[in-house]
Amino acid sequence: MRGGLLGALLAAGLCLPATARAADPIKFGVIAETSAIGGASIPKAAQLAADEINAAGGVNGRKIEIVVYDDHNSAADAVRAFQRAHSEDKVSAVIASYISEVVLALEPWAGRLKMPMITPGAASDDITKRVHNDYDHLKYVFHGYLASTQIADSVCEAGKQLLVKDMKAKTAVVMSEDAAWTLPLDNEYLKCLPQIGVKVIDHIRLSPDTTDFTPIFNKIEGEKPDVIVTGISHVGVQPTVQWQQQQVPIPMFGVSSQATSSTFWKDTNGAANGVVFQMASAPDVAVSPKTIPFAKKYTAKYGVTPAYSGYTAYDDVYMFADAIKRAGSTDADKIVAEMEKTDYVGTLGRIVFLGRDSQFTHGMKVAPGYITGLMEQWQDGKQVTVWPSSAGTAKLAFPKFVKLGQ
Repeated sequence: MRGGLLGALLAAGLCLPATARAADPIKFGVIAETSAIGGASIPKAAQLAADEINAAGGVNGRKIEIVVYDDHNSAADAVRAFQRAHSEDKVSAVIASYISEVVLALEPWAGRLKMPMITPGAASDDITKRVHNDYDHLKYVFHGYLASTQIADSVCEAGKQLLVKDMKAKTAVVMSEDAAWTLPLDNEYLKCLPQIGVKVIDHIRLSPDTTDFTPIFNKIEGEKPDVIVTGISHVGVQPTVQWQQQQVPIPMFGVSSQATSSTFWKDTNGAANGVVFQMASAPDVAVSPKTIPFAKKYTAKYGVTPAYSGYTAYDDVYMFADAIKRAGSTDADKIVAEMEKTDYVGTLGRIVFLGRDSQFTHGMKVAPGYITGLMEQWQDGKQVTVWPSSAGTAKLAFPKFVKLGQ
């Protein structure tokens, strides 16, 4: 009788001690915008990392399983996916979204459900400021990419060489989409551009729903700036296409998230030629010993280069796996404690998270020897690195309609 009862329990998977479940997979939820350029790389890169970890024996004898949820670019859908990941799919950690509004909506749920979460692409400074201001509740949230202020500083640092010395730029118009991530980005642009000798003569914030950029470009041309400094992600294709079609003689330089993937060239039918954009890592530069090998594996498997969020999602899986291995547990608080001790060389460089004393708690440390940044340019169908010169694989080159230093 007792043997029959035990057999029934085993068959049902009920009342088993934790040691009996040790071989169960460790599940990571991945919430992403799978139809968007910036979001599509996230689950693909996460799966690539999981496959590598599993091939090497897993984590403490357990395999990593990636559970993907498409949030359809919707914060509401993302929240429902997050709740499902916790209550139904029993994931141990979540890698979520490249959209700041989505991550900011998920953040309180990470605290409420005590679910470790990292974003591989959202940039808003408020993500980590919230952790700093309400650490006990929101300590489960980590920032796996540069914050907006850090991105702007990277653009301006590159601008000392590329804008001022090479392009002879003295004036700029800042053109950004109206979104949570661009508020701190633009604020920092307005501070750091004048500091490198580039005067901002206009600041344009456009609706993410904009489809016709002709009047915007007409206005900018009338102001005759030397450069358009961008903060665009969700609207990247259309302004790039119209910039080329309208033959706007002013270079675009700054942030264009969609430009970070090789699909951008095809999506713009080559109009991307000459666009300069910021990345933390790129397929042609050994930011670390892991950068180029990852980019090659990703490209071989999926047929395109990863967007910026692919590099980070890949690193995020490894960091969560390492934290769980060190903790010897999938307990949320133990994972958080180990994540805070992270000192990991990933595709972006050396990754260390900022502590409670920083206003950007659980953001990434940006400094020489840690994460820095690159400037890439589209040239004849290829992404090439144009800054820093020590890592650069090409020099700036623009289509004939672009006039420098006017």
